[in-house]
Amino acid sequence: MAKITGKYEVLYIIDPAQGEEGIAALVEKFKAMVEAEGTLTGIEEWGKRRLAYPINDLPEGYYVLMNMEVNPAFPAELERVMKITDGVMRCLTTAVEG
Repeated sequence: MAKITGKYEVLYIIDPAQGEEGIAALVEKFKAMVEAEGTLTGIEEWGKRRLAYPINDLPEGYYVLMNMEVNPAFPAELERVMKITDGVMRCLTTAVEG
């Protein structure tokens, strides 16, 4: 039976107070999770940017965009882990056409 995969984008914002090592560790953790379940097709670290509105009284966040091809059930699990991980301020997963 063929393996069914879908293309997804995940944008998440990390609290910049984590420091360089903390940010790198979180990026690596999520990257490893995706690679264990499917294919990581791209990762872009946008760096520290000003937020549109303060989140937890913080004016800035560290943005990371990941593109992946995984089983359709995996994005829900990835978001669950991101929401309970200290240091992740927000995350958004979007299915990509094509």
